[in-house]
Amino acid sequence: QVQLVESGGGLVQPGGSLRLSCEVSGTTLDYYAVGWFRQAPGKEREVVSCISTNDGSLYYSDSVKGRFTISRDNAENTVYLQMSSLEPEDTAVYYCASRMGWCQGVTRLYDYWGKGMQVTVSS
Repeated sequence: QVQLVESGGGLVQPGGSLRLSCEVSGTTLDYYAVGWFRQAPGKEREVVSCISTNDGSLYYSDSVKGRFTISRDNAENTVYLQMSSLEPEDTAVYYCASRMGWCQGVTRLYDYWGKGMQVTVSS
């Protein structure tokens, strides 16, 4: 059974940084794409970033490009999201999710999801 567990969320001031972690168990990262998603109150869940572990290709949404960096540690079976220059608009519940193959921008195409964690950007 594939399981994903997120950690690293919390409260941060505008302009600050956080590093989110997504630990994957029940499989290796080989041949899987792992994405980070977020959902703000009253809004649809959206893809923020994704890494296709079979070739390392990366995706970032326009809203986070240049501020967020996704990476993976195959030895730890973990995918990270380094978030910098955080803005109040980044406040949301953040999820990681995985699917076989390549990154996709459609949330329903991801098979396994973590439970999510709150990230709040506020002074």
